Amino acid sequence: MKYLGVDYGTKRIGVAVSNAEGTIAFPRATVANDPRLFELLGRLIAEEKIESIVVGDTRSFSNLENLVTKDAENFIARLKKEVSLPVLSAWEAGSSIEASRYAPENESHSDGAAASIILQRYLDMKAN
Repeated sequence: MKYLGVDYGTKRIGVAVSNAEGTIAFPRATVANDPRLFELLGRLIAEEKIESIVVGDTRSFSNLENLVTKDAENFIARLKKEVSLPVLSAWEAGSSIEASRYAPENESHSDGAAASIILQRYLDMKAN
């Protein structure tokens, strides 16, 4: 099963895809969170033959909501309406910090790498 991983942000969205077996996640892109977002995601889902979507849960390590939690939940609700695929949530706390290790020079972190980390965590938990 092929997965799309999403790291939600109010300005940018990181996306990652898995291999066809659903065992390894790869960073794919960082896209603007703008009015064209769902059109772009729809094209990516079709091109990559995605079968399920994993979106990072924005809550903190202590499971508390933060400034973007409601926006992320609204994004998930709309995504479920826009695509006819399962949309799951996965723990994302610390993924941006972890992704900063893989950021291009002169950038603080890569949203695509953060999406890859979120998706890989989900795939690893699912495998166990």
